[in-house]
Amino acid sequence: MIGGNSGIGLATARLLKGQGMSLVAAARSPGPLAELGIPVHPFDARHRVTLELPPVLDGLVYFPGSITLKPFRRLTEEDFLNDFRINCLGAVAVLQAALPALKAAPMPSVVLFSTIAVKQGLSFHASIAAAKGAVEGLTVSLAAELAPKIRVNAIAPSLTDTPLAGNLLNSDVKKDTAAKRHPLNQVGDAEDVAQLVAFLLSDASKFFTGQILRPDGGLSSVRIF
Repeated sequence: MIGGNSGIGLATARLLKGQGMSLVAAARSPGPLAELGIPVHPFDARHRVTLELPPVLDGLVYFPGSITLKPFRRLTEEDFLNDFRINCLGAVAVLQAALPALKAAPMPSVVLFSTIAVKQGLSFHASIAAAKGAVEGLTVSLAAELAPKIRVNAIAPSLTDTPLAGNLLNSDVKKDTAAKRHPLNQVGDAEDVAQLVAFLLSDASKFFTGQILRPDGGLSSVRIF
């Protein structure tokens, strides 16, 4: 797993660890992953580094993400480049490095992360939506290129209660307002998304590839009058 010291990544690490899976991670700092007993190698999505990888990888999950929310007129070229580096180019570098280890596994699975903002237009999301749109394109392209050996899917959550979204959910009023925007009247939960990651990594999802799964409380597809 790449990243994972907080939010959905940490919830996933705890879940997979509890299921008895052998995990190795790469992140900017050892953090909580190391406290779980997971080996953590150095990695920063903004800078190309040589990854230390096992010879065989049954699955790979890329968690690093960003959320640059600004009016379009205030977004700079560096804002767009930073979001693209973290969300897309970082995943590209990791996947290229991990390809031999994935090909050495019997039924390997790759999980990437997008956002609801790609499918549903949201104000102030131009930079991150552009970067994650590239991730969705990468997902379906690699699913085709790497089939039938390697499955590649992405998860595009709505607003999820994690540290990354802390400024958007740091009061009861904000949480209530955000929940009411969703048909299911709740915001996302990191543990629920972690269950979806575990499913995509498992043989139970062996007929899934090139899919963008959307745990978003119905926000991108349902309208309740």
